[in-house]
Amino acid sequence: MAELKVGFIGTGVMGAPMARNVLRAGFPVTVHNRTRSRAEPLLNEGASWAASPAELAAGCNIVVTCVSDTPDVRAVVLGPSGVIEGASRGATVIDMSTVSPTATREIAERLEAAGVDMLDAPVSGGQKGAIEGALSIMVGGKPEVLARCRPVLDAMGKTIVHCGGHGQGQMVKLCNQIAIAGNLLAAAEALTFARKAGLDLATVIEAVGAGAAGSWALNVLGPRMAARDFAPGFMVKLQLKDLRLVMQEASELGVPLAGAAIAQQLFTAIQAEGAGDEGTQAIVRAVEKLAGL
Repeated sequence: MAELKVGFIGTGVMGAPMARNVLRAGFPVTVHNRTRSRAEPLLNEGASWAASPAELAAGCNIVVTCVSDTPDVRAVVLGPSGVIEGASRGATVIDMSTVSPTATREIAERLEAAGVDMLDAPVSGGQKGAIEGALSIMVGGKPEVLARCRPVLDAMGKTIVHCGGHGQGQMVKLCNQIAIAGNLLAAAEALTFARKAGLDLATVIEAVGAGAAGSWALNVLGPRMAARDFAPGFMVKLQLKDLRLVMQEASELGVPLAGAAIAQQLFTAIQAEGAGDEGTQAIVRAVEKLAGL
């Protein structure tokens, strides 16, 4: 197998620690970000810089994208000076953003016509999982391409699951976002109920979190809700983007998602207050406002 040379486009809250773990695993890493200053810590640790996605792709056989939304993936992969202009035949693009499954299939077709493979590999686990290299990675694409790229994914995730063909990794990630939205809403409602009843929130989290009602949302984000710590591990505006994708696919499938729809409205209320950059645990403020707290 040829040496795996990894390019990383997007060095934000998630992308930077993911790229750092790939670098620490011993792979040569080249990075590109719209704002170079956000990549400087990685450059100081040994990563190389590319001035454009095309330049990055020309020197790498695996290109990882971790950006905010579907138009961003289209732009860095297929746009002017995009990955497709620099990638060699036989290279692989791994999109680890959460984006439209339909768009993912279209991008994969364009890349395949140019001799470039693609995996959609969105992640779950938040910033903490990215830092610890313990993400859950949901992969769509050809199994033989996954096998070739697995050493790189192993540096970023603890659980790597092949979900099917192109776009299926994204579809499984939307399932994840449906579940996390419901869990966040449930945790926020439980803690709002507890606060209004005069209970000690730390005690409630300890007792409830250890039983059948325990969840990542309650056990990890519940203490942040209680402490009024809304610093982002995953931003409200990105959760809203994911729920928009969920609702688009649900409409196509004819699946009612009442819980996700309620969560979407509460996140919309938080964003309308100018708090879209806060962490998703801020949903508790919307629930508290409804409860008169």
